[in-house]
Amino acid sequence: MFESAELGHVVDKQTFKTEVAKLREELLEAQYELRKQGSFPVIILISGVDGAGKGETIHDLHEWLDPRFISTQAFSEPSDEEAERPFMWRYWRVLPPKGRIAIFAGSWYSQPITLRINGEIDDASFNQRVDQFNRFESMLTNEGGLILKFWFHLSREGQTKRLQALADNPRTAWRVTRDSWESVKTYDKLQEVAKQLLRMTNTAWSPWMVIEGTDDRYRSLSVGKILLSALRQRLANNQERHYPVAPPFHHTIGTLDVLTALDLSKAIPKDEYSLRLSQAQWRLSELARSPEFKKRSLILAFEGWDAAGKGSGIRRLFAALDARYCQIIPISAPTEEELAQPYLWRFWRHIPRNGRITVFDRTWYGRVLVERVEGYCSENDWLRAYAEINDFEYDLVSSGAVIVKFWLQISKDEQLRRFENRESIPFKRHKISEEDWRNREKWDEYHRAVCDMVERTSTGIVPWTLVEADDKYFARVKILETVCNRLEESLMDRTCRPEAEVKTAAPACQKPVAASGKAKSGIKPIQDESP
Repeated sequence: MFESAELGHVVDKQTFKTEVAKLREELLEAQYELRKQGSFPVIILISGVDGAGKGETIHDLHEWLDPRFISTQAFSEPSDEEAERPFMWRYWRVLPPKGRIAIFAGSWYSQPITLRINGEIDDASFNQRVDQFNRFESMLTNEGGLILKFWFHLSREGQTKRLQALADNPRTAWRVTRDSWESVKTYDKLQEVAKQLLRMTNTAWSPWMVIEGTDDRYRSLSVGKILLSALRQRLANNQERHYPVAPPFHHTIGTLDVLTALDLSKAIPKDEYSLRLSQAQWRLSELARSPEFKKRSLILAFEGWDAAGKGSGIRRLFAALDARYCQIIPISAPTEEELAQPYLWRFWRHIPRNGRITVFDRTWYGRVLVERVEGYCSENDWLRAYAEINDFEYDLVSSGAVIVKFWLQISKDEQLRRFENRESIPFKRHKISEEDWRNREKWDEYHRAVCDMVERTSTGIVPWTLVEADDKYFARVKILETVCNRLEESLMDRTCRPEAEVKTAAPACQKPVAASGKAKSGIKPIQDESP
Protein backbone atom coordinates (compact mmCIF):
# COMPACT_ATOMS: atom_id res chain seq x y z
CA MET A 1 0.00 0.00 0.00
CA PHE A 2 2.91 2.36 0.71
CA GLU A 3 5.36 1.03 -1.88
CA SER A 4 4.94 3.97 -4.26
CA ALA A 5 5.64 6.35 -1.37
CA GLU A 6 9.07 4.85 -0.68
CA LEU A 7 10.61 5.28 -4.15
CA GLY A 8 12.67 8.36 -3.28
CA HIS A 9 10.77 11.03 -5.25
CA VAL A 10 12.78 14.27 -5.54
CA VAL A 11 12.02 17.61 -7.21
CA ASP A 12 15.00 19.88 -7.88
CA LYS A 13 14.95 23.49 -6.75
CA GLN A 14 14.66 25.06 -10.21
CA THR A 15 11.82 22.80 -11.31
CA PHE A 16 9.99 23.52 -8.06
CA LYS A 17 10.40 27.26 -8.48
CA THR A 18 9.05 27.19 -12.03
CA GLU A 19 6.17 24.86 -11.24
CA VAL A 20 5.07 26.70 -8.10
CA ALA A 21 4.85 30.08 -9.82
CA LYS A 22 2.34 28.69 -12.30
CA LEU A 23 0.57 26.55 -9.71
CA ARG A 24 -0.08 29.47 -7.35
CA GLU A 25 -1.71 31.51 -10.10
CA GLU A 26 -3.95 28.64 -11.16
CA LEU A 27 -4.88 27.74 -7.59
CA LEU A 28 -5.95 31.32 -6.87
CA GLU A 29 -8.08 31.37 -10.01
CA ALA A 30 -9.74 28.12 -9.01
CA GLN A 31 -10.27 29.37 -5.45
CA TYR A 32 -11.94 32.58 -6.65
CA GLU A 33 -14.15 30.57 -9.00
CA LEU A 34 -15.10 28.39 -6.05
CA ARG A 35 -16.04 31.53 -4.12
CA LYS A 36 -18.00 32.86 -7.10
CA GLN A 37 -20.00 29.68 -7.62
CA GLY A 38 -20.45 29.08 -3.90
CA SER A 39 -21.94 25.70 -4.68
CA PHE A 40 -19.79 23.30 -2.67
CA PRO A 41 -17.27 23.25 0.21
CA VAL A 42 -13.78 21.73 0.08
CA ILE A 43 -12.52 19.61 2.99
CA ILE A 44 -8.83 18.68 3.05
CA LEU A 45 -7.62 16.07 5.55
CA ILE A 46 -3.88 16.00 6.30
CA SER A 47 -2.77 12.85 8.12
CA GLY A 48 0.22 10.55 8.22
CA VAL A 49 3.54 9.77 9.88
CA ASP A 50 5.01 12.28 12.32
CA GLY A 51 7.77 14.27 10.67
CA ALA A 52 6.41 13.71 7.14
CA GLY A 53 5.70 17.41 6.60
CA LYS A 54 2.05 17.86 7.50
CA GLY A 55 2.59 21.28 9.07
CA GLU A 56 4.85 22.53 6.27
CA THR A 57 2.29 21.53 3.63
CA ILE A 58 -0.51 23.34 5.44
CA HIS A 59 1.73 26.42 5.63
CA ASP A 60 2.39 26.20 1.85
CA LEU A 61 -1.32 25.98 1.07
CA HIS A 62 -1.99 29.08 3.16
CA GLU A 63 0.77 30.89 1.27
CA TRP A 64 -0.38 29.80 -2.18
CA LEU A 65 -4.09 30.43 -1.65
CA ASP A 66 -6.04 33.41 -0.33
CA PRO A 67 -5.94 32.75 3.45
CA ARG A 68 -9.10 34.81 4.03
CA PHE A 69 -11.17 31.97 2.65
CA ILE A 70 -9.34 29.06 4.29
CA SER A 71 -9.74 27.75 7.82
CA THR A 72 -7.36 25.29 9.46
CA GLN A 73 -8.71 23.09 12.22
CA ALA A 74 -6.35 21.24 14.58
CA PHE A 75 -7.62 18.69 17.08
CA SER A 76 -5.99 17.28 20.18
CA GLU A 77 -7.57 15.69 23.23
CA PRO A 78 -11.29 16.55 23.52
CA SER A 79 -12.15 19.37 25.90
CA ASP A 80 -14.63 18.81 28.74
CA GLU A 81 -17.35 20.34 26.59
CA GLU A 82 -16.49 18.10 23.63
CA ALA A 83 -16.19 14.96 25.76
CA GLU A 84 -19.79 15.42 26.95
CA ARG A 85 -21.17 15.32 23.43
CA PRO A 86 -21.13 12.79 20.57
CA PHE A 87 -17.72 12.02 19.10
CA MET A 88 -18.44 13.75 15.79
CA TRP A 89 -19.88 16.94 17.35
CA ARG A 90 -16.65 18.93 17.32
CA TYR A 91 -16.06 18.11 13.64
CA TRP A 92 -19.58 19.05 12.58
CA ARG A 93 -19.17 22.45 14.26
CA VAL A 94 -16.24 23.48 12.04
CA LEU A 95 -17.35 22.15 8.66
CA PRO A 96 -16.74 24.82 5.98
CA PRO A 97 -19.73 26.45 4.27
CA LYS A 98 -20.13 26.29 0.51
CA GLY A 99 -17.51 28.28 -1.35
CA ARG A 100 -14.81 27.88 1.29
CA ILE A 101 -11.90 25.52 2.04
CA ALA A 102 -11.15 23.89 5.39
CA ILE A 103 -7.94 22.05 6.21
CA PHE A 104 -8.13 19.49 9.01
CA ALA A 105 -4.74 18.95 10.66
CA GLY A 106 -5.64 15.78 12.40
CA SER A 107 -9.23 14.80 11.78
CA TRP A 108 -11.86 12.34 12.90
CA TYR A 109 -9.33 9.61 12.11
CA SER A 110 -6.69 10.73 14.61
CA GLN A 111 -8.19 9.66 17.93
CA PRO A 112 -9.26 6.13 16.85
CA ILE A 113 -5.79 5.55 15.37
CA THR A 114 -4.15 6.56 18.65
CA LEU A 115 -6.54 4.46 20.72
CA ARG A 116 -5.96 1.42 18.52
CA ILE A 117 -2.16 1.79 18.64
CA ASN A 118 -2.31 2.01 22.44
CA GLY A 119 -4.61 -1.00 22.66
CA GLU A 120 -7.43 1.00 24.27
CA ILE A 121 -9.98 -0.23 21.71
CA ASP A 122 -10.19 -3.55 19.92
CA ASP A 123 -10.52 -4.28 16.21
CA ALA A 124 -14.31 -4.51 16.37
CA SER A 125 -14.67 -1.06 17.96
CA PHE A 126 -12.11 0.42 15.57
CA ASN A 127 -13.87 -1.04 12.54
CA GLN A 128 -17.22 0.22 13.79
CA ARG A 129 -15.85 3.74 14.14
CA VAL A 130 -14.31 3.53 10.66
CA ASP A 131 -17.67 2.48 9.24
CA GLN A 132 -19.16 5.56 10.88
CA PHE A 133 -16.58 7.73 9.09
CA ASN A 134 -17.43 6.18 5.72
CA ARG A 135 -21.11 7.02 6.19
CA PHE A 136 -20.24 10.52 7.38
CA GLU A 137 -18.04 11.20 4.34
CA SER A 138 -20.65 9.70 2.03
CA MET A 139 -23.22 12.11 3.48
CA LEU A 140 -20.84 15.07 2.99
CA THR A 141 -20.19 14.20 -0.65
CA ASN A 142 -23.90 13.60 -1.29
CA GLU A 143 -24.51 17.07 0.14
CA GLY A 144 -22.07 18.40 -2.46
CA GLY A 145 -18.79 18.48 -0.52
CA LEU A 146 -15.40 17.78 -2.10
CA ILE A 147 -13.21 15.73 0.26
CA LEU A 148 -9.48 15.31 -0.33
CA LYS A 149 -7.65 12.95 2.02
CA PHE A 150 -3.84 12.95 2.10
CA TRP A 151 -1.69 10.44 3.96
CA PHE A 152 1.96 11.49 4.22
CA HIS A 153 4.25 8.47 4.42
CA LEU A 154 7.85 7.94 5.50
CA SER A 155 9.81 4.75 5.93
CA ARG A 156 11.08 4.06 9.43
CA GLU A 157 14.59 5.12 8.40
CA GLY A 158 13.19 8.15 6.63
CA GLN A 159 11.27 9.24 9.71
CA THR A 160 14.32 8.91 11.96
CA LYS A 161 16.55 10.87 9.56
CA ARG A 162 13.99 13.60 9.06
CA LEU A 163 13.37 14.10 12.78
CA GLN A 164 17.11 14.21 13.44
CA ALA A 165 17.63 16.77 10.67
CA LEU A 166 14.87 18.96 12.09
CA ALA A 167 16.30 18.63 15.61
CA ASP A 168 19.80 19.59 14.43
CA ASN A 169 18.59 22.77 12.72
CA PRO A 170 18.19 25.65 15.23
CA ARG A 171 15.33 27.08 13.16
CA THR A 172 13.28 23.88 13.25
CA ALA A 173 14.42 22.18 16.46
CA TRP A 174 11.31 23.43 18.30
CA ARG A 175 9.14 21.29 16.07
CA VAL A 176 10.65 18.04 17.36
CA THR A 177 9.11 17.10 20.70
CA ARG A 178 9.29 14.11 22.99
CA ASP A 179 6.10 12.82 21.37
CA SER A 180 7.85 12.99 18.00
CA TRP A 181 10.54 10.59 19.15
CA GLU A 182 7.94 8.38 20.85
CA SER A 183 6.22 8.01 17.48
CA VAL A 184 9.36 6.31 16.13
CA LYS A 185 8.93 3.56 18.71
CA THR A 186 5.33 2.92 17.62
CA TYR A 187 6.10 3.13 13.88
CA ASP A 188 5.27 -0.52 13.15
CA LYS A 189 1.97 -0.34 15.04
CA LEU A 190 1.02 2.82 13.15
CA GLN A 191 1.73 1.17 9.82
CA GLU A 192 -0.41 -1.81 10.73
CA VAL A 193 -3.33 0.36 11.82
CA ALA A 194 -2.88 2.76 8.88
CA LYS A 195 -3.03 -0.06 6.33
CA GLN A 196 -6.26 -1.32 7.87
CA LEU A 197 -7.69 2.21 7.98
CA LEU A 198 -6.78 3.13 4.40
CA ARG A 199 -8.09 -0.17 3.09
CA MET A 200 -11.47 0.34 4.75
CA THR A 201 -11.88 4.08 3.99
CA ASN A 202 -10.41 4.29 0.50
CA THR A 203 -13.85 4.84 -0.99
CA ALA A 204 -14.89 5.95 -4.45
CA TRP A 205 -16.33 9.21 -3.09
CA SER A 206 -13.35 10.12 -0.86
CA PRO A 207 -10.20 8.12 -1.71
CA TRP A 208 -6.86 8.50 0.04
CA MET A 209 -3.86 10.01 -1.73
CA VAL A 210 -0.64 8.54 -0.29
CA ILE A 211 2.19 11.06 -0.66
CA GLU A 212 5.88 10.42 -0.04
CA GLY A 213 7.07 12.87 2.62
CA THR A 214 10.83 12.58 2.23
CA ASP A 215 11.31 15.54 -0.13
CA ASP A 216 9.55 18.78 0.88
CA ARG A 217 9.28 20.11 -2.65
CA TYR A 218 7.85 16.90 -4.07
CA ARG A 219 5.31 16.60 -1.25
CA SER A 220 3.98 20.17 -1.43
CA LEU A 221 3.92 20.25 -5.23
CA SER A 222 2.01 16.95 -5.34
CA VAL A 223 -0.64 18.17 -2.90
CA GLY A 224 -1.04 21.47 -4.72
CA LYS A 225 -1.47 19.82 -8.12
CA ILE A 226 -3.98 17.27 -6.80
CA LEU A 227 -5.98 20.07 -5.20
CA LEU A 228 -5.95 22.11 -8.40
CA SER A 229 -7.02 19.15 -10.54
CA ALA A 230 -9.86 18.25 -8.17
CA LEU A 231 -11.10 21.85 -8.02
CA ARG A 232 -11.04 22.27 -11.79
CA GLN A 233 -12.85 19.02 -12.41
CA ARG A 234 -15.52 19.75 -9.87
CA LEU A 235 -16.04 23.36 -10.93
CA ALA A 236 -16.45 22.29 -14.55
CA ASN A 237 -18.86 19.44 -13.81
CA ASN A 238 -20.64 20.66 -10.70
CA GLN A 239 -24.09 20.52 -12.28
CA GLU A 240 -23.65 16.98 -13.58
CA ARG A 241 -24.71 14.95 -10.56
CA HIS A 242 -26.09 11.55 -11.44
CA TYR A 243 -27.89 9.39 -8.90
CA PRO A 244 -29.04 5.79 -8.98
CA VAL A 245 -32.73 5.22 -9.49
CA ALA A 246 -34.37 4.05 -6.26
CA PRO A 247 -37.03 1.34 -6.22
CA PRO A 248 -40.54 2.66 -5.57
CA PHE A 249 -41.88 2.74 -2.02
CA HIS A 250 -44.47 0.07 -1.35
CA HIS A 251 -48.06 1.19 -1.00
CA THR A 252 -50.43 -0.22 1.59
CA ILE A 253 -53.42 -2.07 0.22
CA GLY A 254 -56.50 -0.49 1.72
CA THR A 255 -56.54 2.44 4.15
CA LEU A 256 -54.97 0.88 7.26
CA ASP A 257 -51.57 2.27 8.23
CA VAL A 258 -49.75 3.47 11.37
CA LEU A 259 -51.77 6.72 11.42
CA THR A 260 -55.24 5.49 10.51
CA ALA A 261 -54.87 2.68 13.08
CA LEU A 262 -54.75 5.24 15.93
CA ASP A 263 -57.88 5.73 18.03
CA LEU A 264 -58.28 9.51 17.96
CA SER A 265 -61.34 9.36 20.20
CA LYS A 266 -59.17 8.76 23.27
CA ALA A 267 -59.74 11.41 25.92
CA ILE A 268 -59.53 11.99 29.66
CA PRO A 269 -61.67 14.24 31.89
CA LYS A 270 -60.24 17.49 33.22
CA ASP A 271 -59.93 16.40 36.85
CA GLU A 272 -57.98 13.29 35.93
CA TYR A 273 -55.88 15.38 33.56
CA SER A 274 -54.92 17.84 36.28
CA LEU A 275 -53.84 15.08 38.66
CA ARG A 276 -51.88 13.04 36.14
CA LEU A 277 -50.23 16.11 34.66
CA SER A 278 -48.98 17.33 38.03
CA GLN A 279 -47.77 13.84 38.97
CA ALA A 280 -45.86 13.51 35.68
CA GLN A 281 -44.33 16.96 36.00
CA TRP A 282 -43.16 16.17 39.52
CA ARG A 283 -41.68 12.88 38.32
CA LEU A 284 -39.88 14.52 35.38
CA SER A 285 -38.46 17.21 37.64
CA GLU A 286 -37.06 14.56 39.99
CA LEU A 287 -35.50 12.59 37.11
CA ALA A 288 -33.88 15.67 35.59
CA ARG A 289 -32.26 16.51 38.95
CA SER A 290 -31.08 12.99 39.72
CA PRO A 291 -27.31 12.29 39.94
CA GLU A 292 -27.60 9.66 37.19
CA PHE A 293 -28.81 12.28 34.70
CA LYS A 294 -25.59 14.28 35.07
CA LYS A 295 -23.93 11.65 32.84
CA ARG A 296 -26.68 11.75 30.22
CA SER A 297 -28.54 14.29 28.12
CA LEU A 298 -32.16 14.40 26.95
CA ILE A 299 -33.30 15.31 23.44
CA LEU A 300 -37.02 15.69 22.76
CA ALA A 301 -38.15 15.84 19.14
CA PHE A 302 -41.64 17.07 18.24
CA GLU A 303 -43.31 16.63 14.87
CA GLY A 304 -46.98 16.67 13.98
CA TRP A 305 -49.72 18.30 11.98
CA ASP A 306 -50.18 22.06 12.16
CA ALA A 307 -52.32 22.90 15.22
CA ALA A 308 -51.79 19.41 16.67
CA GLY A 309 -50.65 20.81 20.02
CA LYS A 310 -46.84 20.63 19.85
CA GLY A 311 -46.42 24.03 21.48
CA SER A 312 -48.83 23.36 24.35
CA GLY A 313 -47.20 19.98 25.00
CA ILE A 314 -43.75 21.56 25.09
CA ARG A 315 -44.95 24.24 27.52
CA ARG A 316 -46.17 21.59 29.98
CA LEU A 317 -42.80 19.84 29.74
CA PHE A 318 -40.84 23.03 30.20
CA ALA A 319 -42.86 23.92 33.30
CA ALA A 320 -41.38 20.89 35.06
CA LEU A 321 -37.75 21.68 34.18
CA ASP A 322 -35.07 24.08 35.36
CA ALA A 323 -34.89 26.65 32.57
CA ARG A 324 -31.15 27.11 33.16
CA TYR A 325 -30.47 23.61 31.88
CA CYS A 326 -33.10 23.36 29.16
CA GLN A 327 -33.47 25.05 25.79
CA ILE A 328 -36.20 25.00 23.15
CA ILE A 329 -35.08 25.12 19.51
CA PRO A 330 -37.86 26.14 17.09
CA ILE A 331 -37.10 24.99 13.57
CA SER A 332 -38.33 26.95 10.57
CA ALA A 333 -36.99 27.55 7.06
CA PRO A 334 -33.16 27.35 7.01
CA THR A 335 -31.13 30.57 6.99
CA GLU A 336 -28.49 31.36 4.38
CA GLU A 337 -25.82 30.21 6.82
CA GLU A 338 -27.61 26.89 7.31
CA LEU A 339 -28.21 26.38 3.58
CA ALA A 340 -24.44 26.59 3.05
CA GLN A 341 -23.96 23.49 5.23
CA PRO A 342 -25.21 19.86 5.18
CA TYR A 343 -28.82 19.79 6.35
CA LEU A 344 -27.99 18.07 9.68
CA TRP A 345 -25.46 20.76 10.62
CA ARG A 346 -27.99 23.08 12.18
CA PHE A 347 -29.16 20.31 14.51
CA TRP A 348 -25.68 19.13 15.49
CA ARG A 349 -24.83 22.62 16.73
CA HIS A 350 -27.65 22.44 19.33
CA ILE A 351 -26.86 19.00 20.78
CA PRO A 352 -26.87 19.36 24.59
CA ARG A 353 -24.01 18.42 26.87
CA ASN A 354 -24.47 16.06 29.81
CA GLY A 355 -27.06 17.07 32.34
CA ARG A 356 -28.88 19.30 29.82
CA ILE A 357 -32.12 19.04 27.86
CA THR A 358 -32.91 20.27 24.35
CA VAL A 359 -36.42 20.34 22.92
CA PHE A 360 -36.76 20.57 19.14
CA ASP A 361 -40.05 22.07 17.91
CA ARG A 362 -39.85 20.56 14.42
CA THR A 363 -36.74 18.57 13.65
CA TRP A 364 -34.31 17.00 11.19
CA TYR A 365 -37.29 15.07 9.82
CA GLY A 366 -38.18 18.11 7.76
CA ARG A 367 -35.96 16.61 5.06
CA VAL A 368 -38.32 13.63 4.63
CA LEU A 369 -41.53 15.59 5.26
CA VAL A 370 -41.85 19.20 4.08
CA GLU A 371 -38.77 19.11 1.82
CA ARG A 372 -39.97 15.89 0.22
CA VAL A 373 -43.58 16.98 -0.27
CA GLU A 374 -42.83 20.56 -1.35
CA GLY A 375 -39.97 19.52 -3.66
CA TYR A 376 -37.30 21.53 -1.81
CA CYS A 377 -34.81 18.68 -2.29
CA SER A 378 -34.32 15.94 -4.86
CA GLU A 379 -35.74 12.46 -4.50
CA ASN A 380 -32.25 11.10 -3.96
CA ASP A 381 -31.68 13.58 -1.12
CA TRP A 382 -34.73 12.58 0.90
CA LEU A 383 -34.34 8.89 0.13
CA ARG A 384 -30.81 8.77 1.54
CA ALA A 385 -31.87 10.94 4.48
CA TYR A 386 -33.58 8.01 6.23
CA ALA A 387 -30.28 6.19 6.72
CA GLU A 388 -28.42 9.41 7.54
CA ILE A 389 -30.98 10.33 10.20
CA ASN A 390 -30.78 6.85 11.72
CA ASP A 391 -26.98 7.20 11.84
CA PHE A 392 -27.33 10.65 13.43
CA GLU A 393 -29.61 9.37 16.18
CA TYR A 394 -27.42 6.31 16.72
CA ASP A 395 -24.41 8.57 17.27
CA LEU A 396 -26.34 10.59 19.83
CA VAL A 397 -27.51 7.54 21.75
CA SER A 398 -24.00 6.07 21.64
CA SER A 399 -22.70 9.14 23.44
CA GLY A 400 -25.26 8.86 26.23
CA ALA A 401 -28.19 10.92 24.93
CA VAL A 402 -31.75 9.84 25.55
CA ILE A 403 -33.92 10.68 22.53
CA VAL A 404 -37.70 10.71 22.66
CA LYS A 405 -39.51 11.67 19.47
CA PHE A 406 -43.21 12.34 19.04
CA TRP A 407 -45.61 12.56 16.13
CA LEU A 408 -48.85 14.32 17.16
CA GLN A 409 -51.75 13.03 15.09
CA ILE A 410 -55.11 14.81 14.74
CA SER A 411 -57.98 14.28 12.34
CA LYS A 412 -58.53 16.54 9.37
CA ASP A 413 -61.83 17.76 10.84
CA GLU A 414 -60.21 18.60 14.18
CA GLN A 415 -57.45 20.55 12.41
CA LEU A 416 -60.07 22.58 10.54
CA ARG A 417 -61.87 23.34 13.80
CA ARG A 418 -58.64 24.55 15.41
CA PHE A 419 -57.70 26.66 12.38
CA GLU A 420 -61.08 28.43 12.45
CA ASN A 421 -60.79 28.87 16.21
CA ARG A 422 -57.39 30.54 15.81
CA GLU A 423 -58.72 32.94 13.20
CA SER A 424 -61.63 33.95 15.41
CA ILE A 425 -59.57 34.71 18.55
CA PRO A 426 -57.38 37.86 18.27
CA PHE A 427 -54.49 36.67 20.45
CA LYS A 428 -54.32 33.38 18.53
CA ARG A 429 -54.31 34.81 15.01
CA HIS A 430 -50.51 34.85 14.90
CA LYS A 431 -50.61 31.05 15.06
CA ILE A 432 -52.33 30.68 11.67
CA SER A 433 -50.92 31.62 8.26
CA GLU A 434 -51.60 31.14 4.59
CA GLU A 435 -48.94 28.43 4.57
CA ASP A 436 -50.94 26.41 7.12
CA TRP A 437 -53.97 26.45 4.83
CA ARG A 438 -51.83 25.59 1.82
CA ASN A 439 -50.22 22.63 3.63
CA ARG A 440 -53.67 21.36 4.50
CA GLU A 441 -54.41 20.94 0.80
CA LYS A 442 -51.56 18.40 0.63
CA TRP A 443 -52.85 16.33 3.53
CA ASP A 444 -52.69 13.00 1.66
CA GLU A 445 -49.11 13.58 0.49
CA TYR A 446 -47.97 14.45 4.01
CA HIS A 447 -49.86 11.46 5.37
CA ARG A 448 -47.92 9.11 3.08
CA ALA A 449 -44.63 10.83 3.94
CA VAL A 450 -45.29 10.46 7.68
CA CYS A 451 -46.05 6.75 7.30
CA ASP A 452 -42.82 6.23 5.36
CA MET A 453 -40.91 8.24 7.97
CA VAL A 454 -42.21 6.14 10.87
CA GLU A 455 -41.60 2.88 9.02
CA ARG A 456 -38.01 3.73 8.11
CA THR A 457 -36.82 5.59 11.20
CA SER A 458 -38.62 3.99 14.14
CA THR A 459 -35.54 2.07 15.25
CA GLY A 460 -34.90 -0.20 18.20
CA ILE A 461 -33.01 2.44 20.13
CA VAL A 462 -35.07 5.50 19.07
CA PRO A 463 -38.68 4.49 18.35
CA TRP A 464 -41.43 6.93 17.44
CA THR A 465 -44.25 7.65 19.87
CA LEU A 466 -47.49 8.37 18.02
CA VAL A 467 -49.76 10.61 20.08
CA GLU A 468 -53.52 10.67 19.63
CA ALA A 469 -53.97 14.44 19.89
CA ASP A 470 -57.63 15.21 19.11
CA ASP A 471 -58.02 15.57 22.89
CA LYS A 472 -55.32 17.95 24.14
CA TYR A 473 -55.55 16.71 27.74
CA PHE A 474 -54.87 13.15 26.65
CA ALA A 475 -51.98 14.21 24.38
CA ARG A 476 -50.20 16.32 27.01
CA VAL A 477 -50.34 13.61 29.63
CA LYS A 478 -49.17 10.93 27.21
CA ILE A 479 -46.22 13.08 26.16
CA LEU A 480 -45.12 13.76 29.74
CA GLU A 481 -45.56 10.19 30.95
CA THR A 482 -43.73 8.82 27.92
CA VAL A 483 -40.76 11.12 28.55
CA CYS A 484 -40.65 10.06 32.19
CA ASN A 485 -40.81 6.36 31.34
CA ARG A 486 -38.13 6.54 28.67
CA LEU A 487 -35.81 8.65 30.80
CA GLU A 488 -36.28 6.46 33.88
CA GLU A 489 -35.64 3.27 31.91
CA SER A 490 -32.51 4.73 30.33
CA LEU A 491 -31.08 5.92 33.64
CA MET A 492 -31.68 2.49 35.18
CA ASP A 493 -30.30 0.53 32.20
CA ARG A 494 -26.57 0.27 32.85
CA THR A 495 -25.97 -1.61 29.61
CA CYS A 496 -26.90 1.53 27.68
CA ARG A 497 -24.43 3.93 29.26
CA PRO A 498 -22.31 6.43 27.31
CA GLU A 499 -19.42 5.15 25.22
CA ALA A 500 -17.01 7.17 27.37
CA GLU A 501 -17.71 4.67 30.16
CA VAL A 502 -17.42 1.50 28.09
CA LYS A 503 -14.75 2.65 25.61
CA THR A 504 -16.65 1.33 22.62
CA ALA A 505 -18.27 3.07 19.70
CA ALA A 506 -21.74 1.54 20.06
CA PRO A 507 -24.37 1.27 22.76
CA ALA A 508 -25.08 -2.17 24.14
CA CYS A 509 -28.83 -1.64 24.34
CA GLN A 510 -30.65 -2.24 21.09
CA LYS A 511 -34.23 -2.96 22.11
CA PRO A 512 -37.09 -0.44 22.14
CA VAL A 513 -37.87 1.01 25.52
CA ALA A 514 -41.35 0.22 26.73
CA ALA A 515 -43.24 3.13 28.22
CA SER A 516 -46.09 1.26 29.78
CA GLY A 517 -44.82 0.62 33.32
CA LYS A 518 -46.38 2.20 36.38
CA ALA A 519 -45.34 5.64 37.46
CA LYS A 520 -43.84 6.21 40.88
CA SER A 521 -47.04 7.97 41.89
CA GLY A 522 -48.96 4.71 41.54
CA ILE A 523 -51.12 6.10 38.74
CA LYS A 524 -51.09 3.93 35.64
CA PRO A 525 -49.73 5.95 32.68
CA ILE A 526 -51.30 6.13 29.26
CA GLN A 527 -50.12 3.28 27.05
CA ASP A 528 -47.36 4.27 24.66
CA GLU A 529 -48.44 3.04 21.24
CA SER A 530 -45.09 3.46 19.56
CA PRO A 531 -44.67 1.46 16.38
